[in-house]
Amino acid sequence: MQSAWAPQDGPQAEAIAATWCEELFFGGARGGGKSDFLLGDFLQDVQTYGEHWRGILFRKSHPELQEIVERGKQLFLPTGAIWYEQKREFRWPNGAFLRMRHIDSDGDADSYQGHQYTWIGWDELPIWKSLYSYFKLKACLRYAAADVPTKRIRSAGNPGGPGHQAVKAYFIDHAVMGYVPRTDTNTGHRVMFVPSRVQDNRILLDRDPGYIGRLKGVGSPELVRAWLEGDWNVVTGAYFPEFGLRHIIQPIALPGAWLRFRSIDWGSAKPFSVGWWAVSDGTLPQFPAGALIRYREWYGSSEPNVGLKMTAAEVAKGIRSREIEGTAYSVGDPAMFQEDGGPSIAEEFSKQGVYLQPADNSRIAGWNELRGRLKGVDDKPLIYVFSTCRDTIRTLPAIQHDEKRPEDVDSDGEDHAPDEIRYACMSRPWFRKQVEKQKERQGLTLNTLFEEHQRSLDY
Repeated sequence: MQSAWAPQDGPQAEAIAATWCEELFFGGARGGGKSDFLLGDFLQDVQTYGEHWRGILFRKSHPELQEIVERGKQLFLPTGAIWYEQKREFRWPNGAFLRMRHIDSDGDADSYQGHQYTWIGWDELPIWKSLYSYFKLKACLRYAAADVPTKRIRSAGNPGGPGHQAVKAYFIDHAVMGYVPRTDTNTGHRVMFVPSRVQDNRILLDRDPGYIGRLKGVGSPELVRAWLEGDWNVVTGAYFPEFGLRHIIQPIALPGAWLRFRSIDWGSAKPFSVGWWAVSDGTLPQFPAGALIRYREWYGSSEPNVGLKMTAAEVAKGIRSREIEGTAYSVGDPAMFQEDGGPSIAEEFSKQGVYLQPADNSRIAGWNELRGRLKGVDDKPLIYVFSTCRDTIRTLPAIQHDEKRPEDVDSDGEDHAPDEIRYACMSRPWFRKQVEKQKERQGLTLNTLFEEHQRSLDY
């Protein structure tokens, strides 16, 4: 079998090589080479397994399916495949086949009960309202006639669409920057996201250099970010549309001399959120002086917006067990200091060696402070989040405006990590003058910086 097609270097080739991963989602920017990925991933094992290589590829509707069928003809016919229009399938002389189908509604998935496939593909997965059909057809990934060790499910798509949040939650939230597999507790499958960008598709850009310019003209700034940058954190109507990939960084070693502190939002029936922060002094060039770096978090939830019902003592002990570095101070939710016939939550924390100061709970000013840090100065943010802080990355871009008070956040949403981040920002208010002066103060010791901070608080 001869093929003139080969994957492009970068994410497309890396995704196709990951045959060890049972479920892989390849997606991001429009024009990132997603359809070629799906077709190429199937094609690579046609010769390997022959008649035992049985595939099916889904789109939402028949008209949508036609485009990928035409691309399939370009890639497959030179390899000896024949397209059967009535059966809507490609078939190779060695018995391998790929069926091209559409699933319009959840009920359509039921008609595939009893089918057996060694490869299942989903093109534009976020177009479906839910992952019902995707999960239902996992049962079809089976084959009794021969051992096919690389049976797999492959899917692709762009941010946006009715199923955006479902795809993000299943494939992306555990590792927003991709390439980190997780194990699905129900199936034992490894599940991984490989991000694609339009800049990775050199063939497209060489042949159509105006493509990126046209994407920039689609209208909504949020949609441009989603389609051009492949940013899955974009949410239409979000309170913080400024938050994006530029704020998320891979974990690195931070200088030990940087001031460290914690911020805490309490919850029992609802989640609690604890954040650990380092304050840049400008010695690492990628972080402006005064920037906050969230390098660790502990989010106490059993599922979205449902708490762990841990006691204050248990949470305080958990905080102590998670850190080896010293922290200069901690700010906590002011509600933690309320006494209701017994010791306050803050007092219970202090018994375990976690001493708190009441956070500044000014909501509008706090959100403005956070927004200013997200925007930053000179095109550099003044707040960063390690990619391991998954619940911040999940919830911060999703919070919405309060309909009755648009300048505030809708507190009915999952706002626990955002509240705690607001406390952190308000504990060290940032102004441009302070950032500029920080360069003059880099020689000060940690104790001196903390003493200055203490004097700045109104307690």
